[in-house]
Amino acid sequence: MPEGHSVHRIARQFDRNFIGKTLHASSPQGRFAEGAAVLDGREAVSVKAVGKQMFLEAEGDLWLRVHLGLYGAWDFAGEILLDPTIASANGRMGQTNQRGTDPDLLDDAQILDDVGENSLASIGAPRRTRVHVRMSEQTKGLEDEGAEWPPPIVGQVRLRLMTDITAADLRGPTACVLQTPDEMLATVAKLGPDPLVGDPAENEERFVRAVRKKGTAIALLLMDQSVVSGIGNVYRAEMLYRARLNPHTPGKAVPEEIVRQLWEDWARLLPLGVETGQMMTMDDLSPADYRAAMASRDDRHWVYHRAGLPCRVCGTEIVLEELGARKLYWCPRCQA
Repeated sequence: MPEGHSVHRIARQFDRNFIGKTLHASSPQGRFAEGAAVLDGREAVSVKAVGKQMFLEAEGDLWLRVHLGLYGAWDFAGEILLDPTIASANGRMGQTNQRGTDPDLLDDAQILDDVGENSLASIGAPRRTRVHVRMSEQTKGLEDEGAEWPPPIVGQVRLRLMTDITAADLRGPTACVLQTPDEMLATVAKLGPDPLVGDPAENEERFVRAVRKKGTAIALLLMDQSVVSGIGNVYRAEMLYRARLNPHTPGKAVPEEIVRQLWEDWARLLPLGVETGQMMTMDDLSPADYRAAMASRDDRHWVYHRAGLPCRVCGTEIVLEELGARKLYWCPRCQA
C-alpha cells in the first residue's frame, strides 16, 4: 500500500501541474463516469494530502477524494513541471539523513529504485510499465517530441484528468468520490494527525493522547489512521525498530517519552520520504551504502522485508508474523 509520503508527492505533483487550470475529466473504465462528468470543465482550485488520502478542490465547492488503498496509483504523462522540493524523475539526488542533505555527496549518476518508487511518471502501487513523460523545459532528459497526445488509455483507468499539456490517470483506488466541503472536512476530522498538516505541537499531543489511552498493541495503533495518518507497513516496522520497542506493547504501557520519540521520528521520516520518494529509514550511511540503499529496498531498511536474515545490529534472526492481517517484521532481541 502506498504510504503517506507517496500521497504528499502526488499532491505536490497536482499542485504544480493542475491547480489554476481547467480540468478535462473522463472515466475510460466507466466506473466514475458520473463523477467525471461533474468535474469536467471545472478549474482545479487547490489540493492537499492528509495521510494516505488526497483531496483535490474544484471550483463550485466540490472536492475529489482519492484513497489509493493497496493497489491504486496515479500515472502521469505529458509535460510535467517538477516540484523543486522533491527528487526528479531521473533519480538524481544526494545523501539525505536525519541532519538533512549533504551537498558533498551529490552525484550525477542515476539512483533508480528497483521498483520505481521514486518515479515521476507513476506514484502509488508499483507498476511494471510507466506512462510516457515528456519533461518540461525546467527539467532535463526523457524528452520525446513524437509522443502521442493525448496518451493512449492503458489498462483500467478509473479517472483521467487532463490539462492541455498534462495527463493523470488513476488506476485501482480504494476510494474515488466527490464530496461537498462539509463531507471533506468530516473525512479529515476522522483522520489522525499528519506531521505535514496543521500545528506541529497540537499534532504531537493528539498522537500522544490517542496512544496512551489505548490497550491495543502499539504495532496496530501505528497502522490505525484515526490515531496517526500516513504510516503503513514499512514505516511501522522501521519506526518500532528505531525506537527498540516491542511491537506487542500496549499503547498505554509505552512510556510517554517513547511515544513522543515515535512521533518525532515520524515527523523526520515523512518529509525525507516526500523529498526522495523512497522510504529511507537508515541513518549515517557511507556514500556507497546510501547509493545501494536508494537503488534497492533490501538495503534501505533495518527489519522490513528481512525475515530470517540476521539483525543488522545484534545478529538475531528477524521475525515475520501476521498482526492485524498485515506482515510485521521485528527483532526479538533488540525489541525485546
